[in-house]
Amino acid sequence: MTAISTIRSGTLLTHDIEIKRSRFIATIARTDSPQDAQALIDAVKSEHPQARHNCSAYLIQVDGRNPHQHSSDDGEPSGTAGTPMLEALRAAGVWNVTAVVTRYFGGILLGAGGLVRAYSTAVSEALALAPRAELRAMTVLEAHLSPTDAGRIEADLRHCGAQVLDTQWGADVALRIGTDASEVAFLQERLAQLTGGVAEFQMAGATVVEVDIPSPQA
Repeated sequence: MTAISTIRSGTLLTHDIEIKRSRFIATIARTDSPQDAQALIDAVKSEHPQARHNCSAYLIQVDGRNPHQHSSDDGEPSGTAGTPMLEALRAAGVWNVTAVVTRYFGGILLGAGGLVRAYSTAVSEALALAPRAELRAMTVLEAHLSPTDAGRIEADLRHCGAQVLDTQWGADVALRIGTDASEVAFLQERLAQLTGGVAEFQMAGATVVEVDIPSPQA
């Protein structure tokens, strides 16, 4: 699994635009399965029962399986809503995201081109507001440390780029970190330096870790 660009876990936001008196409300959320995506679509439809259209699209990557994609025009002319929404997700390079655009008709027809632009713009602008993250496949390493040294060692490993997954305090401290496979040897050597050769990492499997991506404005 290579790194997957997405929006942060738990993200759920809305963004409104108005075009020729029609109101387009984009709702986007992090969804890690088709079931999560459908739950969001159903929730938005329930929230806006009077809306003329609740169009939707999603791209979902589940490790080890074929990607899932979906688009629905929900009564709009074929190809004018769901497909441009899906293309907006692709253009943003994000996966595991569902977009639903609710339209309240304002009485003025927009034409096919106008609808394509409206639905695409609603999703693109909403995505621009969403905090970004990456899902990265990482090797899990575990070490047992002296409680007197654990805090210092954990801080040093974080500074080296390791993702601290879990710290369990007891008679000793069980520290689990995630790292890229190419960094395992370096972190083994670093831990040996920090503990005078007393502690070493053991391989503890693999996991997928979400890593926040700072916004350009940060």
